[in-house]
Order: sequence, then C-alpha cells, then structure tokens
Amino acid sequence: MAASGKPIRYLRSIFIPDDETRLILFEATPAEVVVATARQAGLDPDRVAQADSRERLAPGWALRPGRTTPRRRFRRLRRVTPLPQRPAGRRRLVILAEGNFGFHHGKTAVGVIRYGPDTVVAVIDSTRAGGNVWSILPGHDIPIVETLGEALAMTPRPDTLLIGIAPTGGRLPASWRAVILEAIRAGLDVHSGLHTFLGDDPELASAAAAAGTQIVDYRRSPDRMETAVGRRHGPGKRVILTVGTDCAIGKMSVALELRAAASAAGLSASFVPTGQTGMMIDGWGVAVDRVISDFAQGTVEWMVEEGEARGDWVIVEGQGSLDHPAYSSVTLALIHGATPHAMVLVHRAGQVEHDFDHLPEASFPIAELRPFIDLHERIAGLVAPSKVVAVALNTSAIDDNEAARAEIVRVAAETGLPTDDPVRFGPAPLWRDIQRAVEGLAWVDAVAPSAAPATSSGP
Repeated sequence: MAASGKPIRYLRSIFIPDDETRLILFEATPAEVVVATARQAGLDPDRVAQADSRERLAPGWALRPGRTTPRRRFRRLRRVTPLPQRPAGRRRLVILAEGNFGFHHGKTAVGVIRYGPDTVVAVIDSTRAGGNVWSILPGHDIPIVETLGEALAMTPRPDTLLIGIAPTGGRLPASWRAVILEAIRAGLDVHSGLHTFLGDDPELASAAAAAGTQIVDYRRSPDRMETAVGRRHGPGKRVILTVGTDCAIGKMSVALELRAAASAAGLSASFVPTGQTGMMIDGWGVAVDRVISDFAQGTVEWMVEEGEARGDWVIVEGQGSLDHPAYSSVTLALIHGATPHAMVLVHRAGQVEHDFDHLPEASFPIAELRPFIDLHERIAGLVAPSKVVAVALNTSAIDDNEAARAEIVRVAAETGLPTDDPVRFGPAPLWRDIQRAVEGLAWVDAVAPSAAPATSSGP
C-alpha cells in the first residue's frame, strides 16, 4: 500500500491469550488504508479503531483480526474501548465559577486547583473579584477576577475555559452562555463536567467549529456498555473504595491523598476516577452517575480492571452515599461493581443532615457511624466480602487544630477504627493503618504487591 502512494507503517502487535485476540497497531490515515492492507495480507479484521498508546506514539489504528482459534462456548468477549482522556499536554486554565467558588458547588474548581496538573491562570467569580484563591486554598496564589476579559489579558494567556461548578442536576446556568461564547471566539477550548453537554448545543458547537476550538464534555458516557460479569481481582491487587456519609464531603480528595501516600511509601498505586473532577485531574475514567443503570456496575468493573493495570494498590473514588435521598444508586453501583477488598468511610465532622434541601419540611439525618459502617459491610457482602478499615474525617468546619485532633480521637473511639484527616494532617499515618488492615483481611490473596517503579509519571 505504501508503494502505491498510501502511507502505512506497521508498529507492533499484541496477543491477548485469555481473549484469544490479536491487536495489530498501524500508523496510517485514513482507517480504510488499514482495512485494505489487512485484506491484502489475508486477514479478516472484525474491528478497526483509532488508538493512542500510553507511550504517546503518534495516533494510529488498532486492527483486531478475526479469531484464529474457535471461540469457547459462553465466553464473553470484552470490547477494546478507548477510555476518555484529558487532552494531551498541560493546559493553562481559567476557571468559571461565577457566584460559586468554594468547597460545595465549586468543588470541581477546588479539586482541579488542589490536585490537577494544569496551570490555573485565574478564577472568574465576580462575588469574590479582587481576592485570591489563597484565602480558600493556602499555597495557591491565583487571582480571582470579575470577567473573562481580565483573565485573557494575563500572562500567560489561558488556552482553556474550565467550568468549575458541580450544581445539583449538573445544568448550565443560562447566564454563563455569553461567557462561554466569548471564550470560544477568543480561541479557548472549553472543558465541562456538567450533565448539560455543551458540545451538543448548536450555537456553542457552531462557534467552536468556526474558531477551531474544542469542547470537551467529561460526563459523556463511553460507547462501551456492559453489565458486570463477576470479574475477580488480579493476583497481588488490593482494591480500596472510598465511601461516605454524604455527597460532596471529600471522597475524591481522600482517594487522591491515599494514592499519594501509597506512592510515597514505594508502592505501585493507581486512582480510579469515577466523576468528572477526578477525570479532569487524572486524565481518564468515567462519570458513573451518567451511565445507564444497567451498565453502571459493569462500567465500574472494567474501570477497576484498568486501575489494576496501572497499579497494585487501586484506590477507587467514591460517589454519593448509601442513604442519600438522591444519590444512593451510584454508591451501590460502585460497591457492587468495584467489589473492593476494603472501604474507607469519609465523614464530615459536625454534619448532622444530608445535603438535600428539596423538601423543606423533611429532614434526612446523617447516620450513626458504627451502624452505617456495618451496613456497608453487609451490602458489599451480598456480592463480595469487604470491610471498612478506616475513617477519613473531614475537619474543615473546625478551625482549631487541637479541636480537630480531639474530634479525630473521639470518632476513633466511637467506631473502633483508625481515624484521621488525611487532607489536613497528611495521609501517611492513616495509609499505614489502612495498608496493615487490608493485608490482614482473610479474602485478600497472599501474593504480595510489587514495588513501584523507580520513576513515576504521576497523574
């Protein structure tokens, strides 16, 4: 084909014994060239898909020829589906969080600033204009401005507008359309984690096409739709899920802190992002709350499989809470889909009611911790055994460090579990307790996890 003027280059092939499948990677454009080459070689591909390897090779095409051996009866073939990825390269972000910059509805902005790899040039929130992110997140010297125009005048100039809120229902505030259009026309890409898909909006999509910019909707579900098949964890793998007593209390932050502590201890560790903010930070994953319910557990299952390919200690980001009147379903899908060896309960000190204000006449109290821990273990045990091995306490509502430590001691006594605030006081002590507890679980195999490689690429 190359001799005929249609450039194509063979890169490598990969054989997957358990799946009786061979993947052949070519560098070529378009896909039809790959199909024609395969047929000339006597191969009968049953799928051709665009691929981008972790070694950041040039984009190519993965060819999956037909099976060369008979397919086993009743064996399920898993499709090789690309996971959503953060656009390559470091970005220069301006975060839109108008009227919402803070730890609740602005948790996407806070999470990306605290844990993300990209440079944040400015935050847009006219109600805090003239201030600095440092007042909320010490150590982050980022100006808060009133308008996009102010951010565009800064050096370095931002190249991406990131929607920094996670409101109930994930809808786009109508007043923000003008700012998004202004950003697109100024040549900025737009990254959004809303349920409202900006890329499907005719006006925004048309403007992006005209400007040559990209709209990324992180909550868009992958094409891969599979129910759970009861996959077992690999030898030497340890899977831990963060669960919580409410939504928006720090389950993602705790998971990221624990991954960092495991890595710092020389362990091979990975983070499985299950929400839009985690995806923005780590560059892959699926927003499980957007997945069709039939496929939610299956999606979590294959995401954990990917997490195991990335590390031996797999920390899965939790969502919602089992007793939340609006978000309990995603929590259940994560527990039964991830089948974690262990869970870490995240709780906000001092909170007495769920974050749910749709029924002013009703109250949904936060559960007592010890019975709630037992409930998680019983529900997990319906599918696979799991144990809550620690409590991660969010003490952000307690100003004084001494008082925060006193509350940590109290909760530890109440639950009988190791307890700490890994965000406030560092994750290393809690991680040591978690690691020791997980290794002692009867259902964790005796194969020791491997040490982390000498160099780490990070998120």
